[in-house]
Amino acid sequence: MGRVRVLVIGSGGREHALCRSLKLDPQVEELHCAPGNAGIDEVATVHPVDPLDPGQVAELAVRLRADLVVVGPEAPLVAGVSDAVREAGIACFGPSSGAAMIEGSKAFAKEIMEAADVPTARARTCVTDEEFAAALDEFGAPYVVKDDGLAAGKGVVVTDDRDEALAHARACGRVVIEEFLDGPEVSLFALCDGSTAVPLQLAQDFKRAYDGDEGPNTGGMGAYTPLPWAPEGLTEQVMREVVHPTIAELSRRGLPYQGVLYVGLALTGKGPKVVEFNARFGDPETQVILDRLQTPLGGLLMACATGELGPDPVFKDGSAVTVIIAAENYPASPVKGDVITGLQETSDAYVLHAGTRREGDEVVSDGGRVLSVVGSGPDQESARRAAYDLAARVTLRGSHYRTDIAR
Repeated sequence: MGRVRVLVIGSGGREHALCRSLKLDPQVEELHCAPGNAGIDEVATVHPVDPLDPGQVAELAVRLRADLVVVGPEAPLVAGVSDAVREAGIACFGPSSGAAMIEGSKAFAKEIMEAADVPTARARTCVTDEEFAAALDEFGAPYVVKDDGLAAGKGVVVTDDRDEALAHARACGRVVIEEFLDGPEVSLFALCDGSTAVPLQLAQDFKRAYDGDEGPNTGGMGAYTPLPWAPEGLTEQVMREVVHPTIAELSRRGLPYQGVLYVGLALTGKGPKVVEFNARFGDPETQVILDRLQTPLGGLLMACATGELGPDPVFKDGSAVTVIIAAENYPASPVKGDVITGLQETSDAYVLHAGTRREGDEVVSDGGRVLSVVGSGPDQESARRAAYDLAARVTLRGSHYRTDIAR
């Protein structure tokens, strides 16, 4: 790969992590991001664009003479942004809208898993009150009810309260109700080039808003990698039993998968089972995985986009932990517009922006999950300490973060 111009689509912590890593890749000659945020504009040239408009994104990519477009969030993928970019003759990291339905529809994901014989929870796709009630009774508590469509990580309710489960199903309209999978959850990202796939390092994220896994589900309040407690051979097993059969089934249906396949797993007593697939890098696991990645990111993403993936990526020794600083009243209705200070990096920690924007010389909050503080160190405890030391220096009125990430 020669020197390349890269355009990243998105505006969150995941996109800031991608841009930060791409900026460190000597083969990335120019880095652009649309629409970006207050942190991304320090490492990339940002452009106003509607990320859900395939035409606008493709037009910008052509105008910038981009060699590679990297689509961060799921909604633009489902909307067909990667298809438009490829039609414009530009390499794109991110599955087609058809292949992205692996995240865009929980029912489609279950259908693929069944066809590929992938281990997962038993499930029913339901649309009527009668179907909701029958499925809840079939699987019993804890009840797991998932909105069939995209819900930005907040469409899942897991509860012992049958009325709450039923209310969520009615509010969504079309849901997948499934059996509860016990056991710790882990995330594995696999980079795919349409025919082959390679794994990244395992990570674990924390979905609930408050310490001790209390409070509502969020988009993720923190993460860490690697997982010293993960069973030996887990990555190889998941690649063999889940990733390869899934991308083979998608290819068989004329939907070759180019991008990252995120596999959310429960490590049950009967082995790993898929909780969900995502069609993009998970946030906040991306922040810690890219912190540890040694193989240059630009070349990896270009290889996926051009069908030329090589050997498994290499990771640095040591650990990374990220802590999400959330706005007041997140995840219900986050307060925006408050000034943020204390963002200077230290020798072993730095801040990635998620929901931020600039107002004159100041950085202000502009979303629910506002910042992602990443710490690293030779082991998990030192990485944790680095992240929390920096998080404590950040000031944002009314903000909150969990104190037990990677405990």
